[in-house]
Amino acid sequence: MKKAKGFTLIELLIVVAIIGILAALLIPNALTAMQKAKQKGTMKDVATISTALADYITDNGSGPAHNGAIDAAFQAFVSPFYIKVCPINDQWGFPFEVTSGQAAGAVRGCNITGVDDFIVLSLARDGIADGVDYDETQPDAAMYVVSTMADFGNDLIMFNGNWVRAPQTRQ
Repeated sequence: MKKAKGFTLIELLIVVAIIGILAALLIPNALTAMQKAKQKGTMKDVATISTALADYITDNGSGPAHNGAIDAAFQAFVSPFYIKVCPINDQWGFPFEVTSGQAAGAVRGCNITGVDDFIVLSLARDGIADGVDYDETQPDAAMYVVSTMADFGNDLIMFNGNWVRAPQTRQ
């Protein structure tokens, strides 16, 4: 009589258990890496928009009057001369917000009092303002360290080309 070839039930269960253990170890790291990549991509986009605004202000003496999400009117100011394609949404799909070219007072703690002041921000992963604003008396207080998945929900804010709310490296 010929013996049937194949795997036993025990062998299959061991393989499934090993795959399950590997997945449990690797999936959280993969999710964190994806969020970090989205955060860094969004930070790059915010810096690109800020650079385009700074260039616009250098050429025109004041920023384009804008307050809110990036729309076609704002894109017409910066595209294609200052930036080839102006990003509209961050890496999580939420719209970037820009305030510029006006005496708007304090926006998220940043004093937009001159026509050459501007702020570019992303509400990050959750799309909701995190309630932490820039304080010029304590400039580093709004910076944060990413240590948990919830930290990817912290806003990203650039004021006049400088980060005032963003992740920083551990000291």
